[in-house]
Amino acid sequence: MPKTLIIAEKPSVAADLARALAKAPGMKSFTKEKDWYENETHVISSAVGHLLELGMPMVDGKKVGWGFTSLPIMPEQFELNPIEQSADRYKLLTKLLKRKDVDSVINACDAGREGELIFRYIMDASGCKKPVQRLWMQSMTQGSILDAYKHLRTNEQMLPLADAAKCRSESDWLVGINGTRALTALNSRHGGFRLTPVGRVQTPTLSVLAQRERDIAAFVPRTYFEAIALFEVKAGQYSGRWIDEGFKKDENDEHKKAERLWDQGTAQAIADRCKGKQGVIEQITKPTRQAPPLLYDLTSLQREASNRFGFSARRTLQIAQALYEKFKVLTYPRTDSRHLPEDYLGTVTDTLKTFASHDSRKQDALPHELGTHAATALDKNWVRLNKRIFDSSKVSDHFAIIPTGQIPPKELPEAEQKLFDMVARRFVAVFFPAAEFEVTTRITRIGKDAFQSNGKVLKEPGWLGVYGKKAAEE
Repeated sequence: MPKTLIIAEKPSVAADLARALAKAPGMKSFTKEKDWYENETHVISSAVGHLLELGMPMVDGKKVGWGFTSLPIMPEQFELNPIEQSADRYKLLTKLLKRKDVDSVINACDAGREGELIFRYIMDASGCKKPVQRLWMQSMTQGSILDAYKHLRTNEQMLPLADAAKCRSESDWLVGINGTRALTALNSRHGGFRLTPVGRVQTPTLSVLAQRERDIAAFVPRTYFEAIALFEVKAGQYSGRWIDEGFKKDENDEHKKAERLWDQGTAQAIADRCKGKQGVIEQITKPTRQAPPLLYDLTSLQREASNRFGFSARRTLQIAQALYEKFKVLTYPRTDSRHLPEDYLGTVTDTLKTFASHDSRKQDALPHELGTHAATALDKNWVRLNKRIFDSSKVSDHFAIIPTGQIPPKELPEAEQKLFDMVARRFVAVFFPAAEFEVTTRITRIGKDAFQSNGKVLKEPGWLGVYGKKAAEE
């Protein structure tokens, strides 16, 4: 009987697929072989990340030299070589692809450009021309896997992503190898070998860091002064900071501000002429609203996790990947979208219902108050189509990072708990109304001098209530 080979990106994902697809209609359970799973109709195996890399340039079987005369290096065809550490896995997949009973292949690598590249390089290097389909999973829950299997994408649908993946890989290679060899040759022209690595991403990033270091080194500290007054009224005391009402921003000096005075004598003169004098108050109070923040994409998640917990960008991605693959409580994390598809309202509602109906007596990692807030959003009919949340035009390969609806276990490690809590609270909070404040600007005048005081009072917490008292106070 003909069989279909399913190739995942990692062994853990292959195991998840074997468990989930065994529940698909008409599918039999899988038997575990050495490095693959098999039943009467399917074989499931996996890569271990990247198995192949673009080969180094060769001319007549010899390596290209490092001198300027060898540049530019522009191969007509890029060669793929197995990565030494994972060569055995590549041999296994090649063997499975060439099995006579395997007549089609399903790409189940991570649903993104990098996963597409891993799979396409395997197919290209092995020379396999068998029909291909794509298993495109947004999360690793059983329901999501079965739904993706039910709606397999065609090879033609995936060709633009495959081309983009190869283009990125080859452009990285071209920039890296030509730039590195050119600058190495330049820096070694007076003798020695001064390796100077260049990369499409690393070099611009290094340039930004170097420019910041130069700015810091060139910075000259300047002493400035502020005049702060303490005013007494019947209700108590308040402070005000002197400001120059005629101040205009100086494009050539970002450090100049309306409240800064650059000599102590001027600041002291203000203090002397205002001390003990009566002021006249002018006050404007305006209502203002603060809309809930957008859902997370990977970049915003990494930025906030760094600010709140000190996680590096890599650490945040590792944690999010574990919450996606191992614990199956978050959707695919490598996304640049902060919106959801417009047909996702039903799924979102189901997830909120799961949170709202959760038994708080159970020992797990879902905060009890989050279920209460989810129930509030549903009861008040706040969960509806809204372009700030549901906008298919702003979703490409993947939508925003949200909970899958599975309740995280109590064994969730501390770092994973923190990140899940961030995503889950944001997911609930986006459906709440804006927070409402009263913002007051008070100008207290003493003669020609003006002192500014600012105040902000929370009137309706709205979405801030999901984050608790501390967030509302901030």
